[in-house]
Amino acid sequence: MTGSRRAFVIWPDKRLRTPAADVDAITDDIRAIWDDMIQTMDAMPGVGLAAPQIGVMLRLAVVDASDDRGRAIRMANPEVIAASDATNDHEEASPNLPGVWARVTRPATVTVGFTDHLGFRVRQEFTGLWATSVQHQIDHLAGRMYFDRLSKTRRDMLIKRATKGGR
Repeated sequence: MTGSRRAFVIWPDKRLRTPAADVDAITDDIRAIWDDMIQTMDAMPGVGLAAPQIGVMLRLAVVDASDDRGRAIRMANPEVIAASDATNDHEEASPNLPGVWARVTRPATVTVGFTDHLGFRVRQEFTGLWATSVQHQIDHLAGRMYFDRLSKTRRDMLIKRATKGGR
């Protein structure tokens, strides 16, 4: 794979609160950004990455929650089309706010519409950690962070802990 690691935008950078722009077409430049994102995600290591996390303000995300890696799904303009009533709790974190994490409840299964690496609009169902990661990335693309899903008290405590070096 080609690509290079990119630096993370660090909280409270305003780009993390800014909705990303739609991708008009899948071009070689977009594919190169995806390659960089995958290399950056794998180096974390993490199970997903949204373009705004590395300062690219486009609705691009990559997700790879596979055990053996190398199965990253590239998404442009992803949106949740359907979500299950059943939920899962996962510990979520972000390299944009290092040193902290929180248990977040999200739908256990989601159907997501997105434009794939070939430029086709597809629908795919995700479950378990894949579903959590996809939803986490879609939040980033909308200018939201995982801790926005916490109560104000828990969110404030998390941010305070992060700004004191994760203590």
